Amino acid sequence: MIAPSPENESERIRKLTTLELLDTLPEKTYDDITYLAAEIADTPIALVSLIDQERQWFKARVGLDVTETSRDFAFCAHAILTPGETLVVPDAECDPRFADNPLVTGDPKIRFYAGAPLVLSDGIALGTLCVIDRKPRSLTDRQLRALEVLSRQVVAQIELRQALNKVKQLGSMLPICAHCKNIRDDKGYWEEVESYISKHSDTQFTHGICPDCIEANFPEFQGTRAASKPNISEPPTSQD
Repeated sequence: MIAPSPENESERIRKLTTLELLDTLPEKTYDDITYLAAEIADTPIALVSLIDQERQWFKARVGLDVTETSRDFAFCAHAILTPGETLVVPDAECDPRFADNPLVTGDPKIRFYAGAPLVLSDGIALGTLCVIDRKPRSLTDRQLRALEVLSRQVVAQIELRQALNKVKQLGSMLPICAHCKNIRDDKGYWEEVESYISKHSDTQFTHGICPDCIEANFPEFQGTRAASKPNISEPPTSQD
């Protein structure tokens, strides 16, 4: 059975693309977490799986040579439909969703699956940290909790990457229009400074008018402003 798309699929794919994580080289942090998952669950296979539009791609893997499979066959595509809980399939051959799945009837001959969704702080599920066995089985409560803890560590690494990307973008040289002061993004589109910074950081803005702009554009308020401006050269008069 092919899993339906989540309700927030367009937003989810946009987030996955923005993270620039797909098709990246292996990274020790993700590899170590995946190894721990396999050890704790005592399974021959463990994966950090990201669900793209038409495929599931493995950021890290233990016990599996391929780097991706079709999304149509992905157990993890089912897991992201319920971001708040871990999907456990004790025996795939007895589950109507997966009994005729090529990953069950053929290599790697999946029988047991447990996938903890990778849910970002904004509630978007990108994929799972999953463990797989070739025989029917289950996880203990402690193993299940440990898998969920490790999945949150994967999310922490992903969100750290996102934060560092934002810092890198804001710390680089920005192409800015000499006339209107708009900024050109890396795709060639021009946008206002405030919009650009908001998109690439968590910065919030308050708005006011600087003295030079008041003088140039609102001269009628100059007298009011001067009258209301405190005189800091003289101390306030004390009252008896």
